[in-house]
Amino acid sequence: MTVTDVNVDELVASFPDKVKKNRKRHIVKKNESAGSCPQIEANTRTVPGIITQRGCCYAGCKGVVVGPIKDMISITHGPIGCAYYSWGTRRNKARADDRTPPEQIYSTMCFSTDMQESDIVFGGEKKLAKMIDEVVEIFHPRAINVCSTCPIGLIGDDLGAVAKAAEEKHGIPVIPYNCEGYKGVSQSAGHHIANNQIMEHIIGTGTEELDGKYIVNLLGEYNIGGDGWVIEQLLEEIGYKVNSILTGDSAYVNIRNLHKVHLNLVQCHRSINYIAEMMETKYGTPWLKINFIGIEATIESLRDIAQCFGDEELIARTELVIERELAAVTPELERYRKICRGKTAFSFVGGSRSHHYQYLLRDLGMEVVVAGYEFAHRDDYEGREVIPTIKSDADTKNIPELHLEPDPEMYREPNLHLNMSKEKYDELVASGRLGYYKGMYPDMIDGGIMIDDANHYETEELIEIFKPDLIFTGIKDKYVSHKMGVPSKQMHSYDYSGPYTCFRGAVTFARDIANALSTPAWKMITPPWEQSETKRT
Repeated sequence: MTVTDVNVDELVASFPDKVKKNRKRHIVKKNESAGSCPQIEANTRTVPGIITQRGCCYAGCKGVVVGPIKDMISITHGPIGCAYYSWGTRRNKARADDRTPPEQIYSTMCFSTDMQESDIVFGGEKKLAKMIDEVVEIFHPRAINVCSTCPIGLIGDDLGAVAKAAEEKHGIPVIPYNCEGYKGVSQSAGHHIANNQIMEHIIGTGTEELDGKYIVNLLGEYNIGGDGWVIEQLLEEIGYKVNSILTGDSAYVNIRNLHKVHLNLVQCHRSINYIAEMMETKYGTPWLKINFIGIEATIESLRDIAQCFGDEELIARTELVIERELAAVTPELERYRKICRGKTAFSFVGGSRSHHYQYLLRDLGMEVVVAGYEFAHRDDYEGREVIPTIKSDADTKNIPELHLEPDPEMYREPNLHLNMSKEKYDELVASGRLGYYKGMYPDMIDGGIMIDDANHYETEELIEIFKPDLIFTGIKDKYVSHKMGVPSKQMHSYDYSGPYTCFRGAVTFARDIANALSTPAWKMITPPWEQSETKRT
């Protein structure tokens, strides 16, 4: 069966009629002759009873966005059973910064209030206040995050009041996040809540002057396996100054000055686009969607950044760096391409990365035949032009919106941030370089499947239909494919490998993929579709 022969109806044929109608709206088949992307259902509740791979609102807030900030201690307010993301569950690498004295921490740390039955009955505010006192006394953090879990919202503990009292007592920011797991439909709600609080309580509070002709923030980069460091080094070689990576290897002291840069670079659109848009509204800071995963994607991103500043010397240095890096990695990549060429893959990776990794796999001669997200919105698939058509539902309205106005003292017109005329800036916007993300659909292959919130059953069916050579996914569904005889690469923490970004990271990725495809163990497993009915029973 070829990719274009696949019928979406086959995937949902065994579902009850009501479920079938729901799930069909979450699945789109790429049809190049049809032109634009058909509407896909996304950011809606999972059908009850389906084994989804989604996370909760708390996971998106604490686990993804605020957890990696190295000089803020995070407190999970809730029972210990809710506190999975109080662990160091992702490989958000961090390093000591020059301003960190020896007695202060520079590694991410999180604690839980360990709510017991009596605390649930009588309230946990006093317990939380006591924990904040202890954390300040022992660790002297620059600031504290307090993230709530489901029971806290149900019993009504006032995080805001406790945080405000602690802030007055200790003289450091204590920021509450009402990110109870049941809010929203997935971890995406937690991203939004975290973005709002960081924007309201941290960004814009810094008074430090930044030196540099071309200063940028790298937003939505979480430094898994050192990805952010590779990007930062490449940008600084060309002539940029990276004020902050948000939130991988980020520090509170740098986030305060986010508003003082010339340009925001957005890597993960879904988790951080709120801050990018709010900074544009309040401070006039323009933003550019970039992708440093894949050779061609990295080259395109570097050229786009240089064009945004329009400096001929910067553009020339960009081309020199590209030429040097290509010369260094091309021979090694070609060696791995011989193994990878012609193979197919699925990509179920968070953020924008299901889209991003299509570029890197294409560099290796592979095709992504099925891709999707667990917590995307329609614009992540269809492009930002559909945002005005997205209707708010009850779940979306659970998340407060910040209604910002241009700051009377710190706002500058976006073109002035880039030191260019209004006409030139408008040209960049019209070309799709600034303030735009085209979504996943345009880069899917003809006949490929785009699926939102894929469940366990659909994953198995897709594997049997497409018989991919490799699957990129998260920890929850990694072993589904293993049991079916298909190698899987866990991309939320890179299975302890990486970095995978930029030119040198592409070589590391290619090596890992070639190893996965070549491992003889997979030939010793008979996938279910090749077993006899008797054996399968």
